[in-house]
Amino acid sequence: MAKQMIGVDLGGTNVRVALVDENGTILQELSRKTEASRGPDFVIGNLIEMINVVQEGTDVASIGIGSPGPLDPYAGVILSPPNLPGWDRVPLVGRLREHFSVPIVLDNDANAAALAEATLGAGQGHKSVYYITWSTGIGGGLVIDGKLFQGAQGYAGEIGNMIIQPGGFQHSNLNAGALEAMASGTAIGREGKVRLGVTGGAEEVFRMAADGHDGARKILDEAVDYLAMGIANLVHTVNPEVFVLGGGVMQSQELVFDSLCDRVRSYVYPSLREHILLKPAALGTKAGIVGAGLLGLSQ
Repeated sequence: MAKQMIGVDLGGTNVRVALVDENGTILQELSRKTEASRGPDFVIGNLIEMINVVQEGTDVASIGIGSPGPLDPYAGVILSPPNLPGWDRVPLVGRLREHFSVPIVLDNDANAAALAEATLGAGQGHKSVYYITWSTGIGGGLVIDGKLFQGAQGYAGEIGNMIIQPGGFQHSNLNAGALEAMASGTAIGREGKVRLGVTGGAEEVFRMAADGHDGARKILDEAVDYLAMGIANLVHTVNPEVFVLGGGVMQSQELVFDSLCDRVRSYVYPSLREHILLKPAALGTKAGIVGAGLLGLSQ
């Protein structure tokens, strides 16, 4: 019988808890509003209730949690994520260990999705997979031989703060001209408002581009170019077999994906161009929670 695990997708808006097996099948799932503003004690209390309901009558092998960063995966501590206001150095793993005796693992939500896509999704069969989430923000995770590479402090794959345009726009507490500030869905929406006066965010810019609007197409082209630079930098430093791209922006991949592939190839060594492989993610919205469930098995 396949092992069964608890996967937790802790988001700023919703918290999801699922019973998943090692094949990536979701056997049972619960979802509630996070209500992070009510504080860690409230959210953790809800989380404990949800885990108890989902695991009832089942011997689970582990509990894995994918959470917004920054966090310390080694200590099991959530530091101060912008998406979880009021959470400052919350020892989430320690709090859960007071109630559950199975191994408990905490990691960045992008890393959880990366693990799922690398082992069960679009990266399956490749030894080294770099997963990139291209959405409201930009994040990533590197999986080698089925194992997450986390780095010394657990920040490996945090490509959103990579400087792409020195002195460029500064978003939140990121570097000026960081990749997330220049190429994310948030950046696309910002430029749509500044240049075109639209208030519907990235979705409206994509709709206009699909209708042939030159200004909207230019905004997307620039975002694609910035992301291509970031991926080319990763090619030259990590050189993975495949890049897998997921996230909200990829829901409109017909407008951006082919040009992204072409642009990445134009930025790398000529000898590498025929080896560059980019693939759309395959698991959709279940990547995060399935990956969270797999975290315990990956240790």
